[in-house]
Amino acid sequence: MISLNLKKRIITSLILLSLCLLIIRFNFFLLYSLIIIGVFSIIEFSNLFKNIKIHKTYKFLINIFFILYLFTFLSLFFILSNFIELKIILFSFVFCCVASDLGGYMFGKIFKGPKLTKISPNKTISGAIGSILLSSFVMYFIFSSILSKLEYKILIIGILTSVFCQLGDLLFSYLKRKAKMKDTGNFLPGHGGVLDRFDGMFLGIPIGFTIFSIIFI
Repeated sequence: MISLNLKKRIITSLILLSLCLLIIRFNFFLLYSLIIIGVFSIIEFSNLFKNIKIHKTYKFLINIFFILYLFTFLSLFFILSNFIELKIILFSFVFCCVASDLGGYMFGKIFKGPKLTKISPNKTISGAIGSILLSSFVMYFIFSSILSKLEYKILIIGILTSVFCQLGDLLFSYLKRKAKMKDTGNFLPGHGGVLDRFDGMFLGIPIGFTIFSIIFI
């Protein structure tokens, strides 16, 4: 029997998928969505650090760094999305990160096995492998339809993107553990807060896109 939380997660995921299709088609949807993501991420990040016992000066500096990083990331994402070729590439990395998260969830639930780290008890080695496999498959599928000749480098980029997505997720898992919080918020039913949904993307997308740019552009 499907749990109530899983039902909420599925419904929210379907809504996000529908919204994603509108975002891809219309740039004003993209702009408003990025603003909402930015505002809620900053609020959740600030609330998260309120519960972590470090000096106020460090809290202030870390919050400023996060705001600047997030503003730069979201601004560049919107600016680059005005060019159709770059938009396709960027959203390829979005789907790669979604696949990484989904692969980790599915493989972890099905195969279970040894824990990946004490930072996040729910994460398993099988889940980490599943993240890499599914994200690499998505990158292969997307770029095989774009490029006439698919190079092995695409698979490497998919693997690295997944790895950094997982590192971003683990970083926030560590912060939540320090703050003694399960989720960063409750904006997305079944998922938690905005940061719970997008934390891996904030690291995976820029690094994946940078590596892709160095190799192919």
